[in-house]
This record gives sequence, structure tokens and C-alpha cells, in this order.
Amino acid sequence: MATGVLTSDGIPLKVKLKRAERRTKLKALGLVVPLFIFILFSFVAPIGNLLLSSVYDPSIKTLLPNTVASLDQWDGEGIPDEYAFAALVQDLKTAQKDEKVALLGKRLNYEISAIRSKIQSAARKIEKLEQGPYKQTVLDMEPALGTRHFWTLLKRSGSSFTPHYLLNTIDMRINQDGKVEAMPQDRSIYIGIYGRTLLISLTVTLATLLLGYPVAWLIANLPTRSASLLLIFVLLPFWTSLLVRTTAWFVLLQDNGIINDALIAMGLTEEPLKLIFSRFGTIIAMTHIQLPFTLLPIYSVMKTISPTYMRAARSLGAGPVYAFTRIYMPQTLPGVAAGCLLTFILSLGYYITPALVGGPTDQMISGVIADSMNRDLNWGKASALGAVLLMATVILYLVYDRLVGIDKMKLG
Repeated sequence: MATGVLTSDGIPLKVKLKRAERRTKLKALGLVVPLFIFILFSFVAPIGNLLLSSVYDPSIKTLLPNTVASLDQWDGEGIPDEYAFAALVQDLKTAQKDEKVALLGKRLNYEISAIRSKIQSAARKIEKLEQGPYKQTVLDMEPALGTRHFWTLLKRSGSSFTPHYLLNTIDMRINQDGKVEAMPQDRSIYIGIYGRTLLISLTVTLATLLLGYPVAWLIANLPTRSASLLLIFVLLPFWTSLLVRTTAWFVLLQDNGIINDALIAMGLTEEPLKLIFSRFGTIIAMTHIQLPFTLLPIYSVMKTISPTYMRAARSLGAGPVYAFTRIYMPQTLPGVAAGCLLTFILSLGYYITPALVGGPTDQMISGVIADSMNRDLNWGKASALGAVLLMATVILYLVYDRLVGIDKMKLG
């Protein structure tokens, strides 16, 4: 019986090759594992935690465990009976003893306005109660604890998952009947902020395209020495901190800054223009920062386009404008798509620039997220805002892939 070709040590060649292939795969896996771990802990895990925090909040259930459990049998009509109020008294006494009433009031205040101070006041009074009946006593102490809205909120808190934060970030809420409804007009703010964020990002993307496309063409067609020098000037912003560049624009755009002084000196205006703390200042500063991100992918694609295409078109009778628009520009679209998509997505998350040079009506959604975390300490709301922004970005990406095709995008 034939055993096949053997190696010098008597092992079949087929087995030897399989072992060598297995070792190669293990070496490749060893090289990939550190990168995989890095991506998992620095990218996948934070995004997963963000998405979870936007819908997961067990704080009410944790701080009022007996009250929430007592509402399992409540049918939602009117207000609960004595057993629920007795459980509430017990939980508030525990929360007051553990100094967690303020935390409870803060969480309830997200859904019921002005309830925080009433909860704290009621907890101080309830601490002195020694025996029931409790229902009427609690209602006399603080009528706000006898509303149906308050008790339906506690009943919903039997689940640690809540749609409140996500609904709030799209200007919706759950009413006392448990139904989703639109926020009152005076409290509907987030849809407008999302729209403003998209508008500013789109404007910056178009501005960088209009400014970057001709410069990219010039660099791609200049002699090597001149092109390298011009490319250095384009890359200069990458060598300077984002905060420094934004601060520089703050100095340039202020009322007594260089730009306004120059305009007044030339007689173009009699008084300083409103350039700082405005939409104009925000867009100008963001355009300056984002310009290389749009220009470089376009330039890298232009460098691969052979000049013989244009010469052939001219030799066949096409004019310079016709040849450029019909022959040259279509070949640059993959770079244009890559640069514009990159700039647009990066612009959606801008925070420092609008905060420094923009006015109150120019703040983008990232500023609201920062305020929710740093000022309000409302991580659920901040996570929900980030989750909605992430979903909007993914949807725009899918739309782009559907209309243009991500396979046509080139970064070089």
C-alpha cells in the first residue's frame, strides 16, 4: 500500500505541509490578536456601553424596591391603596437613612418636573412617622405623591429598561396614561439641534469641497518640487493642535480682531462686523480645520489619473471645459466621495470649535452631550443623544452606499 512522498524524517509530505500551514496561521493570528483586543476595548466596548446606558436605568427600582414590587398588582386606575403607600414610606425612610433621597429625586425629576424638592421634603417628614395608616398622611404631607403620573412612573420602573431617554432626545415623552406623545412646543429642542448639526456639517463639507478641489488639482498637476511645497502648506493644520487653531480664529474674528480692523481700514465697513459668536465664525473655523480631510483623498485620486485622457479628448475636438467636466471630473468622484464623507462624519461630532467661536444658536449636538455629562450628570440622556447621533450617521452611510456605492470610494 502506497504511503505517499515522505520527508527526510519519515513524515508524509502532506502532513508536513499541513503542519507548516497551521503554524503560519497561528503566527498570523498572533499578530492580529493585539489589534483585535485594542479595537474591542477602545471601540466596541464603549459603543456597546453607550447603547446600553441609553435604555438601561435601574435606579428607581434600586432605590424604591418595595414600592415598585407592591405595584405589580395595581391596575393603573386612580392611585394605589394603603399597601403601596406603606411600601413607599419604608423605602423613603431607608433612602433618607442612606442619604440617597437626592439621587432618587434627581432621577424622578427627569420625567416629572419639580418633583425633586417635593420628594426630599416628603422624605424628611416621613422619617418621623412611626405607624400607619400612611396613605392619607402622605397625601396630606405632600399632594404631589398622590398623582397618577407619579405612580404610573413607579410602576413602569419595575423594568430596568426604559425608553425615556431615547424618547426625550427626539422630543417625545410618555404621558401619565403610558402613551407616547410629542413634547410641548416650549420643550421641543433636540430635533432642532439635530437639524442644525446636519446643516452646519453639510455646509462645511460643501465649503471644503469648493475650496479643496481646485487646490488638489493644482497640486496634482504642478511640477514635483512646487507640488511638494504647496502640499506642505496644506498639511500645516495637522501639525497644530485643534484647540490652538480654534483659538487663533477666535482672535482673528473678534470685534477688534485683525479681520475687522482690516475691513474698517479699507473703508468696507464703518463698524465691526459680527464675526465671532456667530454661525459664520463656526463654519469658517470648521472649514479651515477640515479642509485637508477633504483635499487629500481628492488629490490622491487625481495623481492616479493619466494626463493622456485629457489629451485624447482634446485631440477628438472636445473643448477644455467639456473635456474637464466629462472626462476628468468623473474619474475624481471616488476621491470626492471619500473626502466629503470623511469631513461630514467628523463635522457631526464637533464640540470645541462651536463652543469657542459659535453663539448660543450655533451649538451642535456634541455640546448638548457634553453639558448632559458634565453639568447635569445625566449619563442616560448623554448616552441616548450619542446613540441617536450614531444611528443617524449609520443611516446616512447606508444611504450613501445605496446611492453611490461604498465600493467606489477611494482614499488613495
